[in-house]
Amino acid sequence: MASELESGIERLIAPALDALGYDVVRVKMTSQSPRTLQIMAERHDRVAMTVDHCGEISRVASTLLDVEDPIGSAYSLEVSSPGIDRPLVSEGDFERFAGHVVKIETGRPCDGRKRFRGELLGFGDGEVRIAIDGEVFAVPHAAIVAAKLVLTDELIAASEELELG
Repeated sequence: MASELESGIERLIAPALDALGYDVVRVKMTSQSPRTLQIMAERHDRVAMTVDHCGEISRVASTLLDVEDPIGSAYSLEVSSPGIDRPLVSEGDFERFAGHVVKIETGRPCDGRKRFRGELLGFGDGEVRIAIDGEVFAVPHAAIVAAKLVLTDELIAASEELELG
């Protein structure tokens, strides 16, 4: 789950990036020194991101962060695209990538476990559904601390259709 700082930064930059044609996938602040603010974004049209796109996002985010100064200390800014084995964050991510293999980690045990790896079935009623060895688990979205696609031959084959570049 995103920290209050990360959520605040996302709320600050998302409208400007949306106006430019980008979706914020994730905002993450590392705690190591020197601190790094990582902004992961993708294009609305799902066309592959280029270095120029990342540069545009960096310039806009830097300007907003300089004006609002939500961090209050030195940090480095890193902008990237999510890539093929992308993190899954939003409810829409869990719907969009149904049918693919995912890894999910929760902050508390759900159905007696904190780690899940299986076929993503989708999202509904605040829960991510995942099939593992024929058994279906419903993992509360609020309990998820990390989720990502697993690089498989099927995901690679589907990457052109999904525009994951």
